Amino acid sequence: MLVVLSQFPHGAPDLEKRTAQGRCELYIQTREEAAAKPIPAAIRAKADAIVHYPAGTTIEGKTADWPNVRAVLRSGVGYDMIDVAAWTKRNVAVFNVPDYGTSEVADHAIALMLALTRGTSSYHDLIRANPTANWHHAKAPVVRRLRGCTFGVVGLGRIGLAAALRARAFGMDIAFCDPFQPAGYEIAVGARRVKTPAELAAISDVLSVHAPSAPETVGLIGKDVLAKAKKGMVLINTARGAIVDLEALYDALKSKRLAAAGLDVLPEEPANPNNRLVRAFLAREAWLEGRLTLSPHAAFYSPASLVDMRVSSLTNVLAHLETGSLAACVNAAQLKTKSK
Repeated sequence: MLVVLSQFPHGAPDLEKRTAQGRCELYIQTREEAAAKPIPAAIRAKADAIVHYPAGTTIEGKTADWPNVRAVLRSGVGYDMIDVAAWTKRNVAVFNVPDYGTSEVADHAIALMLALTRGTSSYHDLIRANPTANWHHAKAPVVRRLRGCTFGVVGLGRIGLAAALRARAFGMDIAFCDPFQPAGYEIAVGARRVKTPAELAAISDVLSVHAPSAPETVGLIGKDVLAKAKKGMVLINTARGAIVDLEALYDALKSKRLAAAGLDVLPEEPANPNNRLVRAFLAREAWLEGRLTLSPHAAFYSPASLVDMRVSSLTNVLAHLETGSLAACVNAAQLKTKSK
């Protein structure tokens, strides 16, 4: 069996070679090679599976260019750049790695909340700028008591629930909206359920986004939702950048409807300095100081999470090739329907 590692970004493929030992042959295309060195047609014709790595990029060529592929895996949680419909037509199983960074992303969401609501990012910058004049507890603009506040979660799946449990440890009440969770889920997790993101924003002191990337979630947190947000709400996004409309977020922050925002993801990455919110952040405009913190799509990251992701990626693909396993298969229902 031949497995293609598409746009592999991790340097030496030591983990992959150990995982593949005696089970398959690997063809490795590095991320640096992708632009100038296409995967040879002979390799595409022979490949049994593709493991594709970077978020926001597509697999090289068309599905027809890979006639013998039986499994495609996006090495990460998001798979919005994989043409699932086209692969499903070919009866190819499509996988992701949904659980590798659950702890890290949940931790990061809470870290962004704390950086703002406890003022740590503000104090850091202020003391660096002037350790004497800025040595004062009231210099950070968004500090508040979290106990008794409502932590709203858009998308209470693995990561959203993990973040909610962490927020509960701070004495926060949990509310959520998630149309994909079954009736009674709110009872099982002990949280208040509402129907829409707008209803959730209206009752949340902190709103944390954990929804997947999909056509229906693009701009989900936009002008209408933010206009109904509870006055002084803090918005956190560690999911996908396109879910939050940055233009609407700029207006909500400028009008002080929102107190602050912590973003790990943006619609354009790296950050576009021409976007007016990013521009105001970079220029350290006075009205925004201490009210916006950014990180570089890093919520998923820890050395341990990368090991989990890399090993699980190849393990899941090989399990399908060897046994037909559909664990973490995102189009399993469609494949079963086609087989009837």
